Amino acid sequence: MVGVLNRIHFTPSDAVPALLDSVKPTLDSCREVTAGLAFTVPENQFWRWKDMWSNSLRTAVFAAVLVEYLSSRELASIQQVSEQLGMKEEWKDRVTLPVEDYLHGLISVVNELVCFYAAASSSASYSPKPQSRLAVNSVTLGNFDEPIKISMFVKDLFVGFSMLNLKNDTLRRRFDSLKYDMKKIEEVVYDVSLRKLSTVSPVNPTS
Repeated sequence: MVGVLNRIHFTPSDAVPALLDSVKPTLDSCREVTAGLAFTVPENQFWRWKDMWSNSLRTAVFAAVLVEYLSSRELASIQQVSEQLGMKEEWKDRVTLPVEDYLHGLISVVNELVCFYAAASSSASYSPKPQSRLAVNSVTLGNFDEPIKISMFVKDLFVGFSMLNLKNDTLRRRFDSLKYDMKKIEEVVYDVSLRKLSTVSPVNPTS
């Protein structure tokens, strides 16, 4: 599923919807896995066993949120993701989507969009500084509107994270790393805007 989503970095924008459609059946199959966990984990034992699948759950959240954003340009809420993964209220003592795992998934989406951002904003006439593992493919796309749209989405997410009182743990450290992603985004937006390569105006300028 993640391997297929990685193709967004070198897929033309008009072919992205078909790529996303190919991922959705795999996402839907997560409901069967969720149901299996619900019938396997003893009652009131979620917190005892959750670490066994937390990494896989965060990956599923990442995929669900990324697909929703690329499909509708909207952020999938924790409730929406829970429903898509087949979580049920009556199972919450055995399997549920913790807020922490949802937030980890969101940060992974930001990391991925920064890579997509660098690729989408590139063409033979504009070569950004190396800033992602996909920089070598960046000259093939030339979609200059995409970076501005992604920038506004990522800035909104960053503001939301800034309002949270995060503990000094892995989630906090990953949030702190978003500042470097924001810097990368600002550099690309500045260059694209300066060269007047985009038809979209950044409505959330950096103060």
